[in-house]
Amino acid sequence: MLKVTEFAFTGYAVTDLVRAREFYETALNLTPASVFEHDGHGWVEYEVGPHVLAITDMSIDWKPSKDGGGVALEVEDFDKALEWLKSKNVTFYSEPFESPVCHMALISDPDGNSICIHKRKAGHS
Repeated sequence: MLKVTEFAFTGYAVTDLVRAREFYETALNLTPASVFEHDGHGWVEYEVGPHVLAITDMSIDWKPSKDGGGVALEVEDFDKALEWLKSKNVTFYSEPFESPVCHMALISDPDGNSICIHKRKAGHS
């Protein structure tokens, strides 16, 4: 029987690691926890709570895509997060919207990978 105990990481392929790191570390305000380099390519991990978001340019077979999986980043203040991202000229491909349980907006990293900016409403976990 397979028993999953946790998510090891969520990952995104990128084509330019320097450009991607600038976005993730400046626009998303994430701090790298681990950086691995090999043969001119790299793997960078950002720890967010008990989770890891990784970016890499190590595999030519793993392509960036807005149509693949995605990560939703829970933010402390939704409106302030949107203001911050707009001040950093981040591309929004879906304007902010509201569901019965949350607020969301969809942005793209420099390679077009989909990232959800997310805020749960009070009483929803």
